[in-house]
Amino acid sequence: MPVAVDTLNIYTRLKSTGLSEESAKEIAEVFRETIEENLATKNDLKTTESNLTKYIESVRAEVKKDIELLRSELRKEIAESKAGIIKWVAGMLVAQAALIATLVKLL
Repeated sequence: MPVAVDTLNIYTRLKSTGLSEESAKEIAEVFRETIEENLATKNDLKTTESNLTKYIESVRAEVKKDIELLRSELRKEIAESKAGIIKWVAGMLVAQAALIATLVKLL
């Protein structure tokens, strides 16, 4: 719904200041066009709000999905790191046992 502009009042006021009828009419029309083309109505704002809400919900869903994917990847990397550490420690224990056994044989 377009914004109502009282062009007659604008026209009358401009004309009463001594402006020519043609100039007053043109200025009033410019006011009307400018207001109708550039001002947002309540419906425009509601539509924008609705679109923005949908967009934000979509972005939230994407971010949530990305976060879950990152969590999954981090859990996998942590598990792989733990396995690597366990293998390293087990290898060191075997090496230590071999070293101790060798030292015992030498003594």
